[in-house]
Amino acid sequence: MIHSLFLINCSGDIFLEKHWKSVVSQSVCDYFFEAQEKAADVENVPPVISTPHHYLISIYRDKLFFVSVIQTEVPPLFVIEFLHRVADTFQDYFGECSEAAIKDNVVIVYELLEEMLDNGFPLATESNILKELIKPPTILRSVVNSITGSSNVGDTLPTGQLSNIPWRRAGVKYTNNEAYFDVIEEIDAIIDKSGSTVFAEIQGVIDACIKLSGMPDLSLSFMNPRLLDDVSFHPCIRFKRWESERVLSFIPPDGNFRLISYRVSSQNLVAIPVYVKHNISFKENSSCGRFDITIGPKQNMGKTVEGITVTVHMPKVVLNMNLTPTQGSYTFDPVTKVLTWDIGKITPQKLPSLKGLVNLQSGAPKPEENPSLNIQFKIQQLAISGLKVNRLDMYGEKYKPFKGVKYITKAGKFQVRT
Repeated sequence: MIHSLFLINCSGDIFLEKHWKSVVSQSVCDYFFEAQEKAADVENVPPVISTPHHYLISIYRDKLFFVSVIQTEVPPLFVIEFLHRVADTFQDYFGECSEAAIKDNVVIVYELLEEMLDNGFPLATESNILKELIKPPTILRSVVNSITGSSNVGDTLPTGQLSNIPWRRAGVKYTNNEAYFDVIEEIDAIIDKSGSTVFAEIQGVIDACIKLSGMPDLSLSFMNPRLLDDVSFHPCIRFKRWESERVLSFIPPDGNFRLISYRVSSQNLVAIPVYVKHNISFKENSSCGRFDITIGPKQNMGKTVEGITVTVHMPKVVLNMNLTPTQGSYTFDPVTKVLTWDIGKITPQKLPSLKGLVNLQSGAPKPEENPSLNIQFKIQQLAISGLKVNRLDMYGEKYKPFKGVKYITKAGKFQVRT
């Protein structure tokens, strides 16, 4: 199974390594660095790389590469899922999964990796179990440990480790009982120059924060569950009930967790919340060109589109840009040739636009193709697929919990061709 794990930052430095079965030399990562050089973007590095004696399986999370070394063939998704669990655990323990956080808590990181894998095979990956085994770091605990010489490792075996509900510990008690659900959807879309949709898909997740006493049994139902394709469930969900009734029935873990992730892939269901009018032109045998884009709201169900940023990778012949925005501010980096326009929120009465001249290298041939616009945005209190939570029922406990649902729509890989 997994022999070694290397953590690599964006600069290509291996800042942490852990070996389970046998020590594998850092030189094995040279194959990974070669693949990274060939890939134009960090997200395009192949997740599985075959070398003469090993397989390298990696993920990219929060500007870090988690590279695992495998000696025998295993299902790659099994390893990828485990690496995501490792990154999620670091995020849960330290508040962020960054190089600085990992270096600051290096002892706890090694303790966690030792518990999560046993001789190269996944053992304890549930947050509740890990938190009973290894206490999360606090300033007070760090001071006490340094004075007494004790560690964060617990003395007793977690109660959930041997139960049939390993994701929930026994004897949970809260003074305020509450259950919150965040429905977060990302739109991946490609829009052609005429404004038609070439490709559109929604990737959605439902993240939960459950702080309920005892052993509650929850049922979450939707107004329109048939929208969902390719649903991936947390192990706590009873799959048979979902298949027959399209209801999520589960005994929840304690704290934060991802309940489901899903896809909405039929293009007629994917509403595009913004439109772009663009006119980008470069004249033949001329040292200047025109740049004119306007962005406006569309199919956003009366909600405000906010946090809009437009990023454009301009052709290499562009020297500089003199532009005037009607809203927000723009920056152009003459080295990387990246134009970034930070708009903020759209008001339908006055649509934001960015117009001006583009200075090109004199004598250089006209660019063969116009650049694409990459757009980021956010819409609060809207799930663009139309998914709506109908009700949440609780059984097994007598108290009444406080319940809340929040919807957010964001842009994933949203590209407009010009």
